[in-house]
Amino acid sequence: MARAGVVGLGMIGGGVALCLARAGMLEAVYDVRAEAAEGLEGVPPVTATPAALAERCDTILIAVVSAEQTIDVLGGPDGILARSRPGMNIVLLATVSLDDLEEIRTRTNAAGVGLVDCGVTGGPRVRENGLVCMVGADDATLAQVRPVLDGFARSVEHMGPPGAGMAAKIARNIIVYGCLRAGYEASEVARAAGVSVAQLARVVESSNDSVGGPMMVMGRPADPRSDPAEARTREGLRSLMVKDLDAALALGERLGLTLPLVELTRRTDREVSGQA
Repeated sequence: MARAGVVGLGMIGGGVALCLARAGMLEAVYDVRAEAAEGLEGVPPVTATPAALAERCDTILIAVVSAEQTIDVLGGPDGILARSRPGMNIVLLATVSLDDLEEIRTRTNAAGVGLVDCGVTGGPRVRENGLVCMVGADDATLAQVRPVLDGFARSVEHMGPPGAGMAAKIARNIIVYGCLRAGYEASEVARAAGVSVAQLARVVESSNDSVGGPMMVMGRPADPRSDPAEARTREGLRSLMVKDLDAALALGERLGLTLPLVELTRRTDREVSGQA
């Protein structure tokens, strides 16, 4: 049975620790807050230092917020790498830039420790084994940590070699925050036009399953360059999009609103509809 440890018991780390405790894999946890494990059923008390956790664990999941915090728990006499040994692997759940990831990897490589970049999504359901993992690793290292990932995740997607998991998470975040901008602009239009934003939100939520998500075009398997039917489908979508976006821009002008996301989407209509 894998001996897993979790560093950082916030929303993600706390949920991961609960899942691993239920699976019988959780050996130790660490957090800067000594009381962080209180109320997490089956989760042991916080260890005194990251090094103390590392002494007891083969796979260590780091679920802090930033690259700086990651480097802090790795380094120094009380850090994880102070107790490095062959066969130890670190799984980085924190979202960091690829430059920061390379700096972290330089440190783990020097200590002879494996590093798996593992972007996660689905945070609100983390305690119910609801996370989806986007993993960057070679096959051998992934095989070593896979039992632990399966112990807390709903699904594990091997996105490619080291770095691919973090790149996938960064791309996923573009969708998340881009959708927030879209919601903001839609709300501004609704509010200025005297439409209830709360009612609009209910309409959007109740129709999401039929309208499609942000990847409904880019995720289509057919290639419009070699499939005439697919080309017609995308051209039909573009025609509708141009008409509807022109109407949105006209309404925004009438209401005195600037809608940069709508303007950008209209300027790049061929790319957005998957025709370029």
